[in-house]
Amino acid sequence: MSTITKPNHIGRKISRIRELKDMKQEALAQALGISQQTVSAIENSETIDDERLLEVAKALGVSIEAIKNFSEESMISYFNTFNDNSIANGLVNNANNCTFNPLDKLVESFEENKKLYERLLQAEKDKVEFLEKLLKDK
Repeated sequence: MSTITKPNHIGRKISRIRELKDMKQEALAQALGISQQTVSAIENSETIDDERLLEVAKALGVSIEAIKNFSEESMISYFNTFNDNSIANGLVNNANNCTFNPLDKLVESFEENKKLYERLLQAEKDKVEFLEKLLKDK
């Protein structure tokens, strides 16, 4: 039984989503608090009650609608959009290209954190100095 002959086979859809998430039946079973054999039975079921479907959807990190509307064709289409190097009006579409160096941004954030830490340290030193002065004046 493939999803082509049974397009509304909920169990197969759950199985494919689980596989796409690189999750084993055992992991899904543990997340649901059931046995691996029960997960296998769910994946072989054509229909599943809504309460169980909600539990499975949460465990997989998807919505119930995502499971119900899942199809291989839509997934292929979705993943092909990441590799779309189409040319529009003679210009290459660079919408997905990164325009900055992530390492530069990381170094920049470390420098910012260092400056903030130094300011915080100076403020603490000033507090200690002020409190010491107050104690000496008494």
